[in-house]
Amino acid sequence: MDVMYTCELDRRQRSHYCPPVSLHCAWSCRNLIAFTSENANGEHDASFPIHIMDPEHPWDACTVALGHQDPITCLQWDHAGSRLLSGDGGGHVRCWGMTEGLVGGWECQAEAALPGEPLVTLAWLHNGVKLNLHPDKAAASNFCEKFSRVKFAPSLMAFGGRATDGWIGITGGGLVSVWLPQGSGSRLLTTTEPLCHGRTRVALADVTFTSGGQVVVGVSSGSAHAPIHFYRVWVSVVREKARLNVELMAGIFLRSATDPTRRDRFPAVGHLRFLSRESPDQVLICVLGSTGSMVESWTLRKEFLAPSKLFPGVGDKSPPLLRWNLLAISAEMDRVTALAPPGIPLSVTGSDLKAATDSRFFPGLGIAVALADGSVQILHRFSLQRLATLSLSLSLTAPSSTSMATPIDLQVTKSLTTSLEQVIMVRVPPSLGLADGPPTLRHLLLLLEFCLVTGHDPWDIIIHAGLGSTSGPGAAAALADRLAEEYSRQVPPLQQALHSRVLSLRAWLYRICPGTAHRSADLMARLLLQAVSAALKGLLRPAAGPSGTQHGSQHAPERSPGERLAETCAKNGDCDIDKVMLNLRTEEFVLDTPLLQALQQLIQWVADFSLHLLAGLPHQASSVRGTTGLARDPVALGWLRELLVVIRIWGLIKSACLPVLHATSDSQDSLSLAFRLLTRLWLCCNLISRSPCPKGTKCKGINPQGSLRLLAGHAD
Repeated sequence: MDVMYTCELDRRQRSHYCPPVSLHCAWSCRNLIAFTSENANGEHDASFPIHIMDPEHPWDACTVALGHQDPITCLQWDHAGSRLLSGDGGGHVRCWGMTEGLVGGWECQAEAALPGEPLVTLAWLHNGVKLNLHPDKAAASNFCEKFSRVKFAPSLMAFGGRATDGWIGITGGGLVSVWLPQGSGSRLLTTTEPLCHGRTRVALADVTFTSGGQVVVGVSSGSAHAPIHFYRVWVSVVREKARLNVELMAGIFLRSATDPTRRDRFPAVGHLRFLSRESPDQVLICVLGSTGSMVESWTLRKEFLAPSKLFPGVGDKSPPLLRWNLLAISAEMDRVTALAPPGIPLSVTGSDLKAATDSRFFPGLGIAVALADGSVQILHRFSLQRLATLSLSLSLTAPSSTSMATPIDLQVTKSLTTSLEQVIMVRVPPSLGLADGPPTLRHLLLLLEFCLVTGHDPWDIIIHAGLGSTSGPGAAAALADRLAEEYSRQVPPLQQALHSRVLSLRAWLYRICPGTAHRSADLMARLLLQAVSAALKGLLRPAAGPSGTQHGSQHAPERSPGERLAETCAKNGDCDIDKVMLNLRTEEFVLDTPLLQALQQLIQWVADFSLHLLAGLPHQASSVRGTTGLARDPVALGWLRELLVVIRIWGLIKSACLPVLHATSDSQDSLSLAFRLLTRLWLCCNLISRSPCPKGTKCKGINPQGSLRLLAGHAD
């Protein structure tokens, strides 16, 4: 492990009469970090701000200073990473959302309050989507084998089985409350119930979900001598009224409280966290003392009790019983100030765990622990053995002065926020720094594929690959090539769904690798060209009249004008653009005159890009000039041919929308000439793609001199 960077935040002098407040941190799947700090506005403003930071640009953090007048006690991102929940000590809950999708702008979309009830924890209701990662299937070619969809019921279902949005919270007075947004406004449907018949003090709490749609809540009073209680909660809506049903589950008496040698040394419970947000099978409990701390790991198992002989009519079938069993106890360490469980949904089957251990693929197996002496330790999720340690150049003496979070998709980097108004980014390799075990491209490729399938932001993986500590300075380029190979093995529907993500991800990897910036420019230009082609062809509308049929069949579906245009241009290799137009239904290209005039700048870009591509043919062998690789891509050239045909037809409707091109003579038709050259280049690329290079020869695509001679023969 090593420190990537440290970001110093602006801090004003705090009044000596104001006690220090606890800091909290949350990391979203979009790689946005939300964290709290002490009062940033001095004695005249009692608001407690929330800072939202993009780790790629830590110097440009957004501060939400309006809202909470009490210390913030919990932060929680939603599953999409676009909305943030915040709760404070006064019982106020606020839901923050982006304004127009901008990271720098946030607004309060909904708010609620439980006066006099400090919020201990908040959690979004589960949406019923769960994906498991299988390390033992890392060598498989199909994404469906590496990542499996798990049957998981939403916490609250609406009509048709659709998941209902909302969040649940636990208060310090032992209340459980749920808030359900109604419509697009700020109206909330809410209800509150006590966890048990008698109100109890709740100092620590955490929430997880089961596959059956229930919510499991674990609470602690803060004393190690008191039991840890667990409750099962059902959320429902009956006649437009929210309802909560609470059921008591089996509890835990901590081993440190029952051991005479440790009973007086660790009297308090400092942290209570479920290992996963989607399973109540394992819970982590940290006990604190004046000089040290320990972490206990408990697992929930189903046991069967043998029926008593006093009841012979019961039969041989024994009733099941859920019981907590001690899994492991960590070694004594300094005071734990923050604890972050793994965020990646790793499959915990025997084969997956063995494959992860044998291949030293440890994302999902490590628990991050921050200590008061300024060090960060990584513990194994089952044995609680120390896997890696990093000592930071700071001292964290206050028990609540540190907050830590891990990315929701993997465990490559971590964020550490301290009371010194600093954000320290720590990089943790997938092998967790074990000897002779550097992270391989296969590990990083599996993590990239997981982000590709789930839509999570892969910034932390790409930064780790670009630092050059994995397999040399060209690791990012090799990773991009491997990603393209794995993508080509998928089924066509999946390729179509992931096409844009793969292009942007490969362009990002090539951009951070030295010597491959031109390949990144090619991919970004291809992505932009695809978007422009889809936008312009999406404006075409079918002609009025009865639906068309194919070969006299009345049940054949009618294709869109964009599909017919692509098919016509693919079958017709004529270099004359006017002859290609004869095979099209020109009435499908009719648009309003104001709309055509508004598209003139986009049309001009298509024409300029076509000329730029043709002018770059002599520089195909150069690694400096970008976008020259598209001259060897028949798909991109086909898109340009289709767009030039569309522009030609639109120009007949309104000549003012045509691109402005400077010709060498008055009689030259520049648009027709560009189409002719692109067609010849497209035919050449198709010929080369159908004729593979002979064995023992190196074929790098089109020969620049040969392409120029081929085009020169048809330029007249």
